Amino acid sequence: MNQRIIRVLLGKTTMEAHDRGVRYLATKLREAGMEVIFINFLEPKEILDAAIQEDVDVVGVSSSVEGHLPVAREVTRRLKENGKEDVLVVFGGVIPERDFAGMREMGVKGIFGPGSSADSVVEFIRANVRPRRVHAE
Repeated sequence: MNQRIIRVLLGKTTMEAHDRGVRYLATKLREAGMEVIFINFLEPKEILDAAIQEDVDVVGVSSSVEGHLPVAREVTRRLKENGKEDVLVVFGGVIPERDFAGMREMGVKGIFGPGSSADSVVEFIRANVRPRRVHAE
């Protein structure tokens, strides 16, 4: 019997320079048994293209500077346009609480700010990823 492996795409957009946190998270997700595809410094369209090509269950975007709202809007819109509404979208980094409600309305399911633990992200993904298929190991 194949065990379901959760596939996660983690990325940062072109405006980002800080990647220590997202690289640490990638390591923790791998240690938790998830398959992680890490991409760096791409436009939102390229993030979406990679998500579709890699057939991921989760898209996680790191944001340490302003600009998270248009990125969230474009990523969630493009996922919907491509029939990928079942992909769980999470954001992490320095995101003001005032933006949380708007991001959730766009379709971002998890938002993790400074001080969030990697374990809380792992638990959130496991609890919220939508069953789609079983991946062979």
